[in-house]
Amino acid sequence: MKLIIKRDQEAKTGLLGGHKGMRFILSYRVELTPEEQALVTKYRMEYYILTFKTDKNGNKIAFHTIGSLMRGGTDTVDDVTILLNNEETLKNACQNFKTLLEVMATFGGEEVYEF
Repeated sequence: MKLIIKRDQEAKTGLLGGHKGMRFILSYRVELTPEEQALVTKYRMEYYILTFKTDKNGNKIAFHTIGSLMRGGTDTVDDVTILLNNEETLKNACQNFKTLLEVMATFGGEEVYEF
């Protein structure tokens, strides 16, 4: 699995064209190997929720699913620290997803532990 991240920035302008600071853009996409894609299809994991966000009322709602990361997306924020936090959240979600894929790959087989 590959998480492809691109950072960008653009100037914010006012109604009359004045400089109002910067916006920071995080574009992301996950590429799966054919084996990983087969597992996602086999276990119908496209809608498996990897990250949540909080709405204005404090409710947790689904934000990124396996399918949405495979399709890719873009987050635009006004603060670079939020961009870095979002990037770290994506990395952690992909690490958790990789662990899930490794477990799914072992179904139907056996593991031997020696002590």
